[in-house]
Amino acid sequence: MQDVVFKRLGAKRSDVIAGPRFGVDNAVIRIGDGRVLIATTDPLSYIPSLGPSESAWLSVNLVASDLATSGFPPQYGIFDFNLPPRMPNRLFANYWKSFHYECKRLGLTIIGGHTGRYEGCDYTVIGAGVMYAIGLEERYLISSMAQPGDDIILTKGAAIETTAVLARTFPKAIRKVLGENLFEKARTYLHQVSTVKDCLTATSMGVHEKGVTAMHDATEGGVMAAVFELASASNLGAELDLDAVPISPETEGICKLFRINPLTSLSEGSLIMTCDPNKTRRMIGMLRMASITSSRIGRLTKVRDICCVDPKGTKRRIHYPKFDPYWSAYWKATTKRWK
Repeated sequence: MQDVVFKRLGAKRSDVIAGPRFGVDNAVIRIGDGRVLIATTDPLSYIPSLGPSESAWLSVNLVASDLATSGFPPQYGIFDFNLPPRMPNRLFANYWKSFHYECKRLGLTIIGGHTGRYEGCDYTVIGAGVMYAIGLEERYLISSMAQPGDDIILTKGAAIETTAVLARTFPKAIRKVLGENLFEKARTYLHQVSTVKDCLTATSMGVHEKGVTAMHDATEGGVMAAVFELASASNLGAELDLDAVPISPETEGICKLFRINPLTSLSEGSLIMTCDPNKTRRMIGMLRMASITSSRIGRLTKVRDICCVDPKGTKRRIHYPKFDPYWSAYWKATTKRWK
């Protein structure tokens, strides 16, 4: 990305405030009258084990979660579907009904797109979506706005999407390991795989010096990658208390079964946010009132190293995850025909 993509970005325009950059979720364009346009894009998926309705819900919320880290709710969407020829019309109709419903629930208007069937296309990625919103320039956030000394707050916990998708894809294997109660809890994780509510609840307290200074959702590479990306975007480092990262019993059991490190595994639904330490308690309280659990897991530093700090104060430097173990685990289990 650094050597090839980011060096070749077409024509330069002075109205682009934020373009493609490591650790930054959204583009920001100045449009005049003190307003900006925020835009983002992500793949759209149909996961057969989830079915059309749940796959559509997930696709909408994955794109919307990125946009919401700006502090603005999604307003408009353009979607491209490159469908597998073997996908029946009735299946896509069910997918689209759920897609429409979730966009409507979020207040998002679909304004255009493209749909076709193409040889060579297959599940799970069936297209891509763009969402954008318009708001006041003084109100937007991107992940490069964090400040040294800010506390780092994590919502929910680690490996949220990993838990959600694996529990739905391999229910027989996971029920056997977790038992009925924890398995049923793991199945409910799918509708936690969104940070839209987290973002909008946090920013309702205020932005910049009044509240949240930056937000970034945890996707590939999990919580660890998200911290690295936000800190890097802000040219900062971080000191982390890894013991403070919540890992539920059901997540721990699933990750152990698939030999996954929950701290570096797919965790859409988990939001990393930063704020002044004097506002941390109030922020966590506001999230709790909205039924969103959260924890302080560290702080940002001027020194650009990312370190974990043990209870004795000893620091150990940690590195950006080389890969996300989720993908390998998913395909290995699929190849072995786990149910």
